Amino acid sequence: MATTAGKMHLPIVGAVEWAKIGKAGPGKTDLMLESRIDTGADTTSIHAEAIQLIEKDGRRYVRFLLVDATTGFRHPQELRLRRRVLIKQAGGPYDRRYVVRMWVTLGKTRSRIDVNLTDRTNFEYPMLIGRNFLTDSLIVDVSRHHTLDK
Repeated sequence: MATTAGKMHLPIVGAVEWAKIGKAGPGKTDLMLESRIDTGADTTSIHAEAIQLIEKDGRRYVRFLLVDATTGFRHPQELRLRRRVLIKQAGGPYDRRYVVRMWVTLGKTRSRIDVNLTDRTNFEYPMLIGRNFLTDSLIVDVSRHHTLDK
């Protein structure tokens, strides 16, 4: 099967891939999360717990926990607040979310992108990769899964 496509020879990813979140833990280690690739979503979303808005030196930060699905370990995070967004839930009300900037890697493609924080416990995957990561970087083949090295 082809691994690149298009005039730009962009890497091909499947509908589900492993994403690496840069420097997520106490010793500042990377965190691997199984992620749904969604070309219909504008922005990338990640499961976060204990989300708190705090202020330090007159600047707003978000303190939260990222959960390693394989070990259950909770990685404390504290990142600068980029903005707040209203997300329309499918068949439900709007959800107000905090947005932070994180390093995300799929295969060899790495980008520092805006990620909104939300409770994804009712979803199969803890992370959803949206167009803010995919555009001009990757091609999605929904018939495939786990095409990239973990």
